[in-house]
Amino acid sequence: METFLLQLFSGLATGGIYALVAMALVMINQATHHINFAQGEMATFSTFIAWALINSGMSYWSAFLLTVTISFAIGVVVQRVILRPFEKAPALTNVIVFIGLMVIFNALGGWLFEQSLKTFPTPFAKDAWYASAYFSAHNVGMLGVMLAVLGSVYAFFRFTSVGLAMRAAALNPESARLVGIRVSWMLALGWGMAAAIGAVAGMMVAPIVFLDTHMMSGILLYAFAGALLGGIDNPWGAAAGGLIIGVLENLLGAYVIGTDLKLTMALVLIVGILTVKPNGLFGKVVVTRV
Repeated sequence: METFLLQLFSGLATGGIYALVAMALVMINQATHHINFAQGEMATFSTFIAWALINSGMSYWSAFLLTVTISFAIGVVVQRVILRPFEKAPALTNVIVFIGLMVIFNALGGWLFEQSLKTFPTPFAKDAWYASAYFSAHNVGMLGVMLAVLGSVYAFFRFTSVGLAMRAAALNPESARLVGIRVSWMLALGWGMAAAIGAVAGMMVAPIVFLDTHMMSGILLYAFAGALLGGIDNPWGAAAGGLIIGVLENLLGAYVIGTDLKLTMALVLIVGILTVKPNGLFGKVVVTRV
């Protein structure tokens, strides 16, 4: 029973990371109706920036906030400079651009920060009062950060005029333009927010898996499975899906399929969800009149 509980809580902690990345994927999808394949590499690049700031002598939380701000700016610049010309391009063109971004950010990270493995500090002390036999202090802190991000995103879209404008631009761009909403800038803000959330995910996972240019490759796959499971158009659903995937990965890896087939399980889940329930557990069924 104790081993089961260890795997369960460990899965929840891992699922918190998947939930953050899944939320970033959902935000890009809501704005552009495409999946950003470069999300993992952008998050890794942001984590490299945080690592450099911390190593230069800056305190962890100061580096954390500055990295989130820089990542937001990078996301906005990427949308305005690189993606804006492709806003009305076919889906395949956007997919190719996203893959190009993935390669660019991966190469840029390796060039600027080298390809070697790097340790990344955690801001949560090992002997903190909230640590237990089932949850390390970092895992508890990581879940707390995930809930804070989730609550902030909900409050932003629910209670601010900019959030309402972003929702309108994502749901009906043409009507949004008619009422004076600058849709293109709303897309840029969406990219900035997704990049900032990805940066938070990267900084939370780096103390567990070590920092290198391929740190988020497998995580992006699990996060994609979580976003599909919860609903690719629902941030809360994506967060729930990420947690479910984290728990499933740990329990199935420990008791059924072993550690070697964990990644395969994510691929099977993606194919299964797309086949059986493409809108996910909490996604909306959209009917289009033709």
